[in-house]
Amino acid sequence: MGALPPGLAHGGPAPRRILIVSDAWHPQVNGVVRTMQTVVDELRARGDVVEVIGPDRFPTLPTPGYPEIRLAVAPGRKLARLADDFAPEAVHVCTEGPLGWAMRAICRRRGWRFTTAYHTKFPEYLHARTRIPTAWSFAAMRRFHAAGSGTLCATPSLARELESRGFANVVPWSRGVDLDRFHPAAAEHGEADAWERLPRPIFLYAGRIAVEKNIAAFLSLDLPGSKVVVGDGPQRAALMQRFPQAHFTGWRDNGALARAYARADVFVFPSLTDTFGLVLLESLAAGTPVAAYPVTGPLDVLGSAPVGAMDQDLRTACLRALEVDRATCRAHAERFSWAACARRFRDALVPALAA
Repeated sequence: MGALPPGLAHGGPAPRRILIVSDAWHPQVNGVVRTMQTVVDELRARGDVVEVIGPDRFPTLPTPGYPEIRLAVAPGRKLARLADDFAPEAVHVCTEGPLGWAMRAICRRRGWRFTTAYHTKFPEYLHARTRIPTAWSFAAMRRFHAAGSGTLCATPSLARELESRGFANVVPWSRGVDLDRFHPAAAEHGEADAWERLPRPIFLYAGRIAVEKNIAAFLSLDLPGSKVVVGDGPQRAALMQRFPQAHFTGWRDNGALARAYARADVFVFPSLTDTFGLVLLESLAAGTPVAAYPVTGPLDVLGSAPVGAMDQDLRTACLRALEVDRATCRAHAERFSWAACARRFRDALVPALAA
């Protein structure tokens, strides 16, 4: 490999050359990509040199059932060359896909220490789609993360769950929200969408339309007003056919997504398996209360604050959320910043070579 900065081997300054390897990267659109891109921007803004290696640098194949998510094919040799050329002071392996496993192996051969992150509940996702026992998947996840020096996870409740399943060195790492982009004032800008003329109240879901998001549980509810789904994904066509009364807008980005949050009456988060849910913070920042199940993600983001409603009966949560003060939602979101998220990420990194 290229020479590591000499200060590293002698207990020098904190890591500055940071290598991030992720199976989730542009042009994918999901919470992992949004999180890591924002963290990278924050780190670079403060002077760190950050290199991200994603599937876009390799031959790829589509993920079964998710053709828009492409996975690197046999990345090991090229990935090793790219990592050596960058000469990292710190390495973060972001995901447990082909790139993640390949980088894990490279680090072990090189004697580099590295951190990992638990972004996605793959055992539960795989079980929902294939019925593979979660115990098998958790065994593989434990093996993957045990090789690292710390596993970053988004919420206290997820940390407790991972520790109960035998994961060690779990490190808290919360998320942030763009408070300038997602704001109640977004409702005042731009033309009205067709869905805004639907009967009120408007219950909104935004995000990937996939089976693990449990969107059918929301669309099946007997609610007043209208249901709107913003986003796209492999389950969209089936849900449109099954729920013709719901309004599907497709992807909305930039100002259009912020307006959707701000102009809705309640944001509905039906997922039972997300590790955090960036959309929760985006909705709250726009002043829109959240209705959700009391599970990891909502339990941590909403907590005991009066910014939404959580209930095992999602319909009950939706109706209660209509009564929430929107200004309180915004104030709660202002507690989360991407600068703090990036700082916590950087603090959790370890020198690639031990002193």
